[in-house]
Amino acid sequence: MFGYACNETPEMMPTAIMYAHRLGRELTKVRKAGLVSWLRLMQIPVSIRYENDKPVTVENVVISTQHTADVKHADISEFLIEYVVKKVIPAAMLDRNTKFLINPTGRFVVGGPEGDSGLTGRKIIVDTYGGWGRHGGGRFRQGPFESRSLGCYMCRWVAKNVVASAWPKSANYRWRMRSAIRAREIWIDSMEPQDAGRCHCAGV
Repeated sequence: MFGYACNETPEMMPTAIMYAHRLGRELTKVRKAGLVSWLRLMQIPVSIRYENDKPVTVENVVISTQHTADVKHADISEFLIEYVVKKVIPAAMLDRNTKFLINPTGRFVVGGPEGDSGLTGRKIIVDTYGGWGRHGGGRFRQGPFESRSLGCYMCRWVAKNVVASAWPKSANYRWRMRSAIRAREIWIDSMEPQDAGRCHCAGV
């Protein structure tokens, strides 16, 4: 079970997953407010270009949203780019090379269990750090008190506090916690100079 934090954003999350989360919240707000009648649930990956370990530009925004059968693809693209993406992502992070990929595989009318059956809880990387942090597998959604959930939440809390406290850039930290049931150990990875402001935390 792993937690991750970095100082790129106020949320202490990587920039790409932070923008993906913000876009998801905005799209949910639009859908629930009924601003457009065709919008359904969606998936939103975001890609960021870095220079000298700093996020400088959004390279790709992909929005795959389920929709009603009567809406045209051009209308979906125009609305999502102009009224959602450009509202959420600052203009300074967009340039002429930024690609907006709206429903790139085509129509997405049938969704949910009817269109994509399978096991639940598979999108663990999407749920956490967008691939930046290590992950031990195991889904979070079995309940807030399930051991894998608690371990990941605890490790995330530790990682956030390490980054927020601005501990020395290059050091090894090991924190041991004991419970009444069994021993627990949490390691905080060494943060080398190039990783300043980032922290992985592993719980066993």
